[in-house]
Amino acid sequence: METQYISHFSRNLGRDMSIRVYGREGVPFIVFPTQDAMSDNFENFGMVETLSEAIDSGKLQLFCVDTVDVETWSNVWGDKDWRAARQEAYYRYIVEEALPYVRETNGTGRLPVVTGCSLGGMHAAILFLRRPELFSGILSLSGVYDAKFFFDGWMNPVLYESSPVDFLANMPSDHPYIEEYSKKPLILCVGQGAWEDEGRRTTAIMREIFASKGIRAWTDFWGYDVEHDWRWWKKQIIYFLPYLLGEKEGASA
Repeated sequence: METQYISHFSRNLGRDMSIRVYGREGVPFIVFPTQDAMSDNFENFGMVETLSEAIDSGKLQLFCVDTVDVETWSNVWGDKDWRAARQEAYYRYIVEEALPYVRETNGTGRLPVVTGCSLGGMHAAILFLRRPELFSGILSLSGVYDAKFFFDGWMNPVLYESSPVDFLANMPSDHPYIEEYSKKPLILCVGQGAWEDEGRRTTAIMREIFASKGIRAWTDFWGYDVEHDWRWWKKQIIYFLPYLLGEKEGASA
């Protein structure tokens, strides 16, 4: 498998950030790691190996990014205004710095899919729901979509922009993004087993919002034995991959 590793200085974050690339062609996937993890997360937990056949055959190319979660979502004792601003800077880093690199490196002209597991799924949802015109689809596995959960119920106008259950609920039903969402695979999946309580709660809220806005989305609740764990995320990503690659037409629920 062809792999690349780059480290570059982010003007938005004022620090070095890394991106790991797996494969040389195909649909680009921007991968957000689990909470507090970095660009090696998908490789370390075997997800790259799980996707190796699709990567080696040129169906997809992974772009695994770093996070600053330890400064934002996980920084429970930090100043909340600063944490929210730091998350917004991370959002700008992805849109203004990482995304152009993905486009240039991939070279196909295809819009990337965003994906991630756990908190990585929330990052993917924030990016896709804020700027759907920049992406071709989303797969969020076991995401939590309420920013207030990580901030003890606190909210300000900056953090609001990273809280899908809030900003999407307040989006006018005639907003042009409503149609844009419905054109693309929009998949949120969560198990109903151990450690999935908050993901299940907020995915259910998202399902209600999608229905109320007329957004064609797929919210999939797996069984009560399905835990918040890599072994299930591997099964889920293989299951949903054909829909993200356009090989199958998705369902909405």
